[in-house]
Amino acid sequence: MADLFDTAPPADRPGRAAPRPLADRIRPARMSDVIGQEKLLGADGPLGAMLAAGSLSSLILWGPPGVGKTTIARLLAQESDRAFVQISAIFSGVAELRKVFEAAKIRHQQGQSTLLFVDEIHRFNKAQQDSFLPYMEDGTIILVGATTENPSFELNAALLSRAQVVILERLSLADLERLAQRAEMETGRALPLTGEARDRLLEMADGDGRAALNLIEQVLSWKVTDKLDPEQLSKRLMRRAAKYDKSGDEHYNLISALHKSVRGSDPDAALYWFARMLEGGEDPRYLARRLVRMAVEDIGLADPQAQTHALHAWETYERIGSPEGELALAQTVIYLALAPKSNAGYVAYKAARDLARRSGSQMPPAHILNAPTDLMKDQGFGAGYAYDHDAEDAFSGQNYFPDGMKRPVLYAPVERGFERELKKRVDWFAGLRQKRRGSERI
Repeated sequence: MADLFDTAPPADRPGRAAPRPLADRIRPARMSDVIGQEKLLGADGPLGAMLAAGSLSSLILWGPPGVGKTTIARLLAQESDRAFVQISAIFSGVAELRKVFEAAKIRHQQGQSTLLFVDEIHRFNKAQQDSFLPYMEDGTIILVGATTENPSFELNAALLSRAQVVILERLSLADLERLAQRAEMETGRALPLTGEARDRLLEMADGDGRAALNLIEQVLSWKVTDKLDPEQLSKRLMRRAAKYDKSGDEHYNLISALHKSVRGSDPDAALYWFARMLEGGEDPRYLARRLVRMAVEDIGLADPQAQTHALHAWETYERIGSPEGELALAQTVIYLALAPKSNAGYVAYKAARDLARRSGSQMPPAHILNAPTDLMKDQGFGAGYAYDHDAEDAFSGQNYFPDGMKRPVLYAPVERGFERELKKRVDWFAGLRQKRRGSERI
């Protein structure tokens, strides 16, 4: 499991050795011992296939903490008979990298390949990332980088082009249960928990194997005679905070989930993701702003009140603050999820911007230009303009696009919500326009 077991074996030291952490004691010795990444490590998985073929390429292991990145890197080196060197981008600079590369060159000259494992590789800047390239290309090193951030955003294109990105998954409750059983076998003790409390303990780990082992080690150290129930467990252990980085992948993943749940008209899912973001410490003002955006982009004129509702909720939050103001935002989440949806206005706006870019600087037709001077009147500005209020149905049907431009259709309202009424108006005006044009030709 990645990062599950990323402490090196204790160095030899005189006297009695310090007790080894449980995570270190049950570190997988073979790739088949790794829990939770069967899709990658199976015979048909990318890493399993590489090892079977005896052809290992540079890799970027992308996944959350505690899912096996470090352990997998160590075992890849072991099973491909390569020297394993581990550094962290947090603590390493140019001088350290230079030493690593020089040592790898010496090994290479002696016929041994080096697997260089770089933890938190996204922390390196562009120049530092570029420094790996020549050594990857000439075979001095096989680079295995580990990151919790999206490599597409955090790593150089040149580096990504020379490495395969492999995605590791967070551990399921079933995976964590297997880990707990392995810990019990190693220690010779059963967790002093009821079945429900055992499930609660594993839920507290939130898919992080290292966190699960740390919690299990704590529980196994307790001197209790009876099994603890969930309430007793909660008194002794604090629930681990959900993983959430307000500037990282989790932020963008969760706001995407919230936005798409609203767009998909699922109020329960939308409320869940909204709550997840709040529990993670997200600024409610950011959520308020995004709710207004959802109202504008995904509901639009299908429910003209949606934008007003979102703005009022934002104002309510600003006036009364947390936690009561968050209820106003939650109610807006429900309202927007259940509102009729239309992006016709959004599509029309983008089409208009595109048409404006392509049409250059064509002038409006002369008849709709004002003529405040005699010279402008002599040029025909304003000549023939039909005042719509004086026309039948208050609609002249004149052309308002540049002369010579084929009339486009930008706004196409849908048959949902209030836009159903707007569509009737659009169709009515189109019919009148055609009727007026026909009478002009006669």
